[in-house]
Amino acid sequence: MVQYNPKDWITFIFRFHKSDTFRQLIPMMILIGVYSGAICYFEIHYFKLKENSHVKNISILHTTVGFVLSLLLAYRTNTAYDRWWEGRKLWGSLVNNSRNLAIKLAAILESESDKNYFRKVIPSYASILAKHLSNEEVGKVLFEGLDLEIDQNKHKPNQVAKMIYSKINDLYKSNKISGNQLIILNSEIQSFTEVCGACERIKNTPIPYSYSAFIKKFIFFYVMTLPFGYVFILGYYIIPVVVFIFYVLASLELIAEEIEDPFGGDENDLPTAKIASNIKKHVEEIL
Repeated sequence: MVQYNPKDWITFIFRFHKSDTFRQLIPMMILIGVYSGAICYFEIHYFKLKENSHVKNISILHTTVGFVLSLLLAYRTNTAYDRWWEGRKLWGSLVNNSRNLAIKLAAILESESDKNYFRKVIPSYASILAKHLSNEEVGKVLFEGLDLEIDQNKHKPNQVAKMIYSKINDLYKSNKISGNQLIILNSEIQSFTEVCGACERIKNTPIPYSYSAFIKKFIFFYVMTLPFGYVFILGYYIIPVVVFIFYVLASLELIAEEIEDPFGGDENDLPTAKIASNIKKHVEEIL
């Protein structure tokens, strides 16, 4: 995730970060600039159309359609940001749940070996979940004094949750914790799998294809028809104007595409690895 100062306007305006959409859109912007220049040349010099030609009335269509397009892009961006923010709230819940589980275990357990086990295994859930959501292979996660054998063919976070619950159940059977304490700890473990399921829902449910494809086609045909209507007003200045309009509209769509899946490796995705590292630090301090 990109770290920045939201009050530093100068940096925002004149600095092009590698996650900026400008770099991605340069080839298409050049192509659209050439296209706009060709339309301008053919209308003015080749076909020699006059300013009172009916072609200029296309601009009326752009005024109406542009308003509809702006509403679609606003809804698209808001929907994508809602998914990003929901993912952040879920990982915030995972941080709190990990702390709560560690605090309760620190107060309940007396054996240092039992505390040491949970000191290692609780942070491993967040770490493996981060890699699980980003489609990274985990295989075998090693901690000091604790080996977690992860079966690649099974759900990795569930395996860690099962290990935590199995250990707590063993503590109950050995009378190290009471039945009431077992119930309290069970609710914390259950919250882990609830966070995992909610994250998987975001990860595995993209924006419907028809909706995403329609917006892209809408932007493309809207921009491609702009030179026809405004060439008589702007002349060859239509080239930078159309390129700029395309940059703004296409950038909004690219940004929405990037943040609608907040668990990937893009610059603006959630720093799940950093959050998992913080969980490990906090749990080790508590236990």
